[in-house]
Amino acid sequence: MLAVALEGFVDLTRQCRAALGRKRGRRAIEAVAVAYLDFGREHPAVYEAMFQQPIDARFASDDTESELRAGFDALAEAIGDNGDGTVTEVFWAALHGLSLLERAGRMRAEHRSYRIAELGVRFAADPPQ
Repeated sequence: MLAVALEGFVDLTRQCRAALGRKRGRRAIEAVAVAYLDFGREHPAVYEAMFQQPIDARFASDDTESELRAGFDALAEAIGDNGDGTVTEVFWAALHGLSLLERAGRMRAEHRSYRIAELGVRFAADPPQ
């Protein structure tokens, strides 16, 4: 299960980094949010292995696996978090919650773009435009 989860983090990070590109501010946040949510929808079993199954991996510690750290760093870069990572944890939690709720059919599918735009407004380091 750990191997599946770690490979999932590699793939998720790759998708998020590709979406991020050279974007900054709201555009970066929204692009990464779409990539993250699409990954969860397109790879539900892998996503479950990454976040819901017990795996022998430590998050947020000095010995965190590099695959996990790279994914976290991609999210931090998207929102411009230069602090202790707390804001990135909140962004990640928001994405994770949205992913689970969307996949369970508990969110209005037609409002996805509004939720993503809201993340952009709330997490952008630059003021909303």
